Amino acid sequence: MNRHKAREKALQILFQLDINELDPIKAMEDIAETTAIDSFLETVVKGVSTYKQELDDTINTTLENWSIDRIASVEKTILRIATYEIKYLEDIPVGVSINEAIELANSYGDEKSGKFVNGVLSKIIS
Repeated sequence: MNRHKAREKALQILFQLDINELDPIKAMEDIAETTAIDSFLETVVKGVSTYKQELDDTINTTLENWSIDRIASVEKTILRIATYEIKYLEDIPVGVSINEAIELANSYGDEKSGKFVNGVLSKIIS
């Protein structure tokens, strides 16, 4: 599985965790019935789950006239994944994390999601 596909699967798993508050290991086991779990996918899911509050705090500090609770779950999950990569995965260039997040937002969010995600992530790295 390439990293783009792993990010898509991570988005699906983490979205479910956010909505249903499942255990990350259980959620990955459920998806493993239909998809092989690679190390990058596992790293992202476990990392975002572990650092969720810290990631939310980082995202929240960049929001103007918004709070993390007002962000749609899809965009919030994408922002968490990208913020986790930026803060904790040094082997991934920041630009790659941001571009991947924008692609996911354009695919899974609404017509403004990509610009919103780009704006928030740009503030995080500055």
